[in-house]
Amino acid sequence: MRFPALLLLLALCVSVIYAEEKYDPDAPPKPLTHEVIPISKTVFHVVNLLNGNDRVVDLTGKDFILVYVRETGSDGRFYAVDRDGTVWWSGAVTSGVPQFRSPSGIFPIIEKKRYHMSKDYPDESGINNMDFMMKFTKFGHALHKGSVDWMSHGCIHIDPKDVPVIYRWSKYGMPVVITRHTYMPFAQADLKRIYVD
Repeated sequence: MRFPALLLLLALCVSVIYAEEKYDPDAPPKPLTHEVIPISKTVFHVVNLLNGNDRVVDLTGKDFILVYVRETGSDGRFYAVDRDGTVWWSGAVTSGVPQFRSPSGIFPIIEKKRYHMSKDYPDESGINNMDFMMKFTKFGHALHKGSVDWMSHGCIHIDPKDVPVIYRWSKYGMPVVITRHTYMPFAQADLKRIYVD
């Protein structure tokens, strides 16, 4: 057997094992490989937790989606940030349970699909469970329509009332910033203009 064929076979075995993995509330949390710390509204400090390397990423002048993940109950928020640095939309999200913890990092949107059913976790009812899908990792992590009352297998659930707006605005290659550090100090003034004034 050739080496590439052996690698493909190994990858298929791993994907089958992963797809059959069930949620165990007592399983240890999936370890994070990166940490993203907001420095300003558009500048982020990214730390590789595996090797200690760090870098600063400046998204000034770019549209991007920031997701603030809060682990306990995953009562986080997303923020849509326009290229002029304005937070113009925000809403509730939930993320992965500890065993399937959503990754931290800065990722490009690599696939968009209006109607989509998870291949690894299909809904028994046959109803699509990942509509308005905006995939940002090769492992299947995506922003998509979902209940913000329960956590996921690693994806970011966006409230059904917000996700169509974000889906229409998003583009291939658009950065998705996933952080576990609050973004509210940078977004607060914009949010007051949107929701209070």
